[in-house]
Order: sequence, then C-alpha cells, then structure tokens
Amino acid sequence: MARYMLSVFGPTERTDFGDYDSKEAMLQAFADTGAFNEKLEREGYFVFADGLSAATNATTVDGRGAQPVFTDGPYLETKEHVGGFWVIEAPDLDVALALAAEGSKACRGRVEVRPFHTEQDIQEMLGS
Repeated sequence: MARYMLSVFGPTERTDFGDYDSKEAMLQAFADTGAFNEKLEREGYFVFADGLSAATNATTVDGRGAQPVFTDGPYLETKEHVGGFWVIEAPDLDVALALAAEGSKACRGRVEVRPFHTEQDIQEMLGS
C-alpha cells in the first residue's frame, strides 16, 4: 500500500476556538475527527495523525551555513498554514482522496493529499 499525507489547512489567524465559529462547533469537529480517526484505525489505513499549534509558534531553522540561523515564525508567510495532518496507507490515490474527503468533512478544513516517495520513485530518480 502507498503512504499519503493528508494535510489540513486553516487560517493563520485563529479565534479563541481555533478555526471554528464557536466552542460547540469546535467540540463537534473534534468528536467527528475522533470518529474519523477510529474509522481509519479500524479499517487499517491509520499510520499517524496529530494537530499542530499555531504557525506563529514555529521556528524556522537554516542549517546550511557554518552556523545555523533560527528565525521566529513559519517558513512561509501566508494566510493559511497546515494545522494538522494524517499519515495513512491506502491501496491507491482514489482511496486516499475518498478518505481525505471524509476527513475534510469531519474536521471542517480543506485537505491536501500528497503521496510519499516510494522506493521505486527513488530508484527512478537515481536512474537505476
């Protein structure tokens, strides 16, 4: 099975209830997301999932030079950032997309589906 990352995007600026309009809406989204996580586990797709704190809490590290450079804030300055993610294993992209649609509905966020490199991808990049 292939491995996919399902990234949930939301606004950089959050309310007191994260990306939700009210405490009740937030709690319902958490419950629905928990139920979706249980489905992923029950059906054998789940690898790992978690939510991230606000992007403003990030530190960007550039270790390419002689001394690392640490910069407060996210790598990109955008209006939206990744707020959470799932790593799943699915037999193909169609299944991953269908699961992403369910996850999007559960958490009330837009979800980007991105496959991980496979060993075959790496071999092709290396020309072997």
